[in-house]
Amino acid sequence: MSKSQIILLKKRSMYYNDKKQILKDLFGATIVCVESSWISVDNHKYPIVDDVIILLDPWEYPSTLDKRIEWNEPQLRKEPIGFAEDIQFTFGEEWKKFSKVMPEHEKEFQKYFDLVDLSKFKDLRICDLGCGIGRWSFFLSEKCREIVLVDFSDAIFVARRNLIGCQNALFFMGNMAKLPFRNDFADFIFCLGVLHHLPNPALDAARALHRYAPQILIYLYYALDNRPFYFITLFSVATGMRRITSAIRNPIFRNIFTTVMTLGIYLPMIALGTLLQPFGFAQYVPLFETYKGKSIERIRQDVYDRFFTGIEQRYNRRKILELKDTFSRVVISEQMPYWHFICER
Repeated sequence: MSKSQIILLKKRSMYYNDKKQILKDLFGATIVCVESSWISVDNHKYPIVDDVIILLDPWEYPSTLDKRIEWNEPQLRKEPIGFAEDIQFTFGEEWKKFSKVMPEHEKEFQKYFDLVDLSKFKDLRICDLGCGIGRWSFFLSEKCREIVLVDFSDAIFVARRNLIGCQNALFFMGNMAKLPFRNDFADFIFCLGVLHHLPNPALDAARALHRYAPQILIYLYYALDNRPFYFITLFSVATGMRRITSAIRNPIFRNIFTTVMTLGIYLPMIALGTLLQPFGFAQYVPLFETYKGKSIERIRQDVYDRFFTGIEQRYNRRKILELKDTFSRVVISEQMPYWHFICER
């Protein structure tokens, strides 16, 4: 091992050394010990891999992680809660393939956070739940005191690389259905495009998050409730395709399919919408409003997400407002992407 590699290893092992108090507060723990490849929280050990603290149970590890951690203690296997291995695999592969934070992500970030006063984040702890590559945290990290990133797939390691210069970030690979953090561990949570991919109802998952923070920003796929009827017909066709394509894990097939759909369906729709825009008919063209102005690579990522994710739930405004049975206030943005909303206790 070279001298530079030894220095890098020491830096990595020391990443959480100055964050013991933060970790103690996150977990609501009495004692936190930080070692080179573990943290111990009130005698419960969690591995650390590339600055990512592993909260998953061993039977929830993706195969890539399973090879990097050796467990010496016997583990009692339990049925995973709110966990789907195929979703973990797909998002791990998706975010390793589409790993860069792009300038257009900042424009999307601004749209998602239109209901939020970011100037108030300066002294707050923010949690990015289901962070993927950390693209939203990338734009938030300098606006808050601390940012906690959580994902249950290999994407969390991509997020760590994308936020390599952020000293106020903490990285966890964990199952959001059973986080070991204390109540109100965060001042604000955002969970964008995640809950509708869980095996349990997304609104129930949203209700379960209420104990972790007083404010939560959520984005759920909309049920096309503000679109013409033929949008729903086309969506049904796409859903039928997704049920077939999501079962195919071959990376060559996924790459070819993503490219063909982007060039053969998405770009022609965008072109049609562009032609009709001067006449006021662009909003009637499927895909146009969502993807106009986006790069081919950004569209390819969404195609991959759309057709290789086995679980997809959609909700209309009325169903989202039912969250008022748990939260005192639910505010739904009228702007795209539909539907993103704030829940307050």
